[in-house]
Amino acid sequence: QVHLVESGGGSVQAGGSLRLSCSASDYTYKDNCIGWFRQAPGKEREGVASIWIGDGSTGYRDSVKGRFTISRDHAKKSVYLQMNSLQPDDTAMYYCAAGDPQVAPEEWECTVAPAVAGIFGFWGQGTQVTVSS
Repeated sequence: QVHLVESGGGSVQAGGSLRLSCSASDYTYKDNCIGWFRQAPGKEREGVASIWIGDGSTGYRDSVKGRFTISRDHAKKSVYLQMNSLQPDDTAMYYCAAGDPQVAPEEWECTVAPAVAGIFGFWGQGTQVTVSS
């Protein structure tokens, strides 16, 4: 069981930056994936970025490439999403999710853009990001 807690959301103007943090209670699974997803009102949830814990390989959806960066800190058992050049279309609830070891995620499923949703078995409560024009 992995307990995830997101933080760092807020309200910014277009062009601004935010850094989201995802703290994981159990960070022992090196062969696993942590991803960031978002869901805007009236829209389906979509994968934003993901990282393979073992070697740090990453994947991003096209609309955030060059603006968002996902990273991990083993010592702090945390994954981060640095978001720059934010736009109103980035407004959403952002969730982090961890792969389910029982599913045995593979690296390619994590780093393909967007990551394969079926590999994720644990979700945080979300943090709101609002970008005004």
